[in-house]
Amino acid sequence: MKFISTKGKSDPVTFSEALRSGLASDGGLYVAQSLPQFSTHEMLACENLIDFAKLILKPFLAGDILDNKLDLIVKDAFNFPVPLKYLKNKTAVLEIFHGPTCAFKDVGARFLAGCASHLKDSNAKETVLVATSGDTGGAVASAFYKMANLQVIILYPKNRISQRQEKQLNAWGENIKSFAVKGTFDDCQRLVKQILTSSKWKNNKFVSANSINIGRLLPQTTYYAKASIQYQKQYGAPAGFIVPTGNLGNAVAAVMAMKMGFPIREIVLATNENHAIADYFSSGVWQAQPTIATLANAMDVGSPNNMERLQYFFSDFKEMKENISTVLVTDNDISETIKSGLKNWGEVWCPHTATAVKAREIKGSNDWVVVSTAHPAKFETIVEPLIGQKVDVPDSLAWLLKRPSQVIELEPTIDALEVILKQTCFSA
Repeated sequence: MKFISTKGKSDPVTFSEALRSGLASDGGLYVAQSLPQFSTHEMLACENLIDFAKLILKPFLAGDILDNKLDLIVKDAFNFPVPLKYLKNKTAVLEIFHGPTCAFKDVGARFLAGCASHLKDSNAKETVLVATSGDTGGAVASAFYKMANLQVIILYPKNRISQRQEKQLNAWGENIKSFAVKGTFDDCQRLVKQILTSSKWKNNKFVSANSINIGRLLPQTTYYAKASIQYQKQYGAPAGFIVPTGNLGNAVAAVMAMKMGFPIREIVLATNENHAIADYFSSGVWQAQPTIATLANAMDVGSPNNMERLQYFFSDFKEMKENISTVLVTDNDISETIKSGLKNWGEVWCPHTATAVKAREIKGSNDWVVVSTAHPAKFETIVEPLIGQKVDVPDSLAWLLKRPSQVIELEPTIDALEVILKQTCFSA
């Protein structure tokens, strides 16, 4: 299997080469040259997430140096539950937040770390560079924590993430370094891309851990595949999936599962008040927008990286709209959905999941899977006042909250980041 750029101006590469470089040489994002198809027998033969991961990821790694390491990587990465809970009105919720940092980003980050650990020379020194709108950085920090000869540099927008999300970035120490950028997530994302494509830094070994990296994105297809089969077994019909999204990585993973033949009826992109995605689906014209701060902060993205990939997987805009729709959800809607969650659904929602739940309520009808991306305890200052009670803190989060942390601020300029890299970055 080879991987090509969404821009179509760079040579095909192997999975490992795509993972190492993050971005293609022409500045595009890597996608597989083709998507494997699976028979109903193969789909039904899988009993758990690890089985689905092996089935789906094996063709993508065929002929790659990581091919014979896949079983070990998958076993280590997917060592936590990803339950599909059935609620009323033929609605299910897919909980993808039971990993060590209580967010869905653990799935991709742990797989990426496993791949990186098998790819790197034992004596080579590498730097993982990541921009985060809240959850990615914590998942990457956890996955790469104390990994030998490897350091992680995290950029996040100052004052635009929850206190507990920030704690998950700044309390690790060791080989994890995080910086509060005086700007938006889009600024952080821009800085990472500039470094990855800069000739000045070509002699340094960087690994991108954002969803621009195909190694982050591919493993996320596995829980969509598994949940779609589970739902169809339960109700005898394919489900539509409602995905809360900002940077579109998780949504593209759902599209890939659909395109590989798994029983997904349609995909709904639930967005917050950052309206670039909703505007695109309304007009057919793509235009990035300034980032707006909302309650669902991890989705506060005005220029989503993965729009290129989303467009790539459809022949034209008409086909895209036949399979995907959008629902824009306001902060007021998010608050009301959290407030009524116990009464209406018997569940406590995080702000991001509440975005998808509100979209489900707007859509009506049956046969829906709502994707729940984070534990509500990460957003206790929003959730607890609305539901009038405390939210239990998972052990993995409670442990980190007890650790000391340090906040280091950074101007949103390439010059400021380069100063940091010169001080901290391993030389090639």
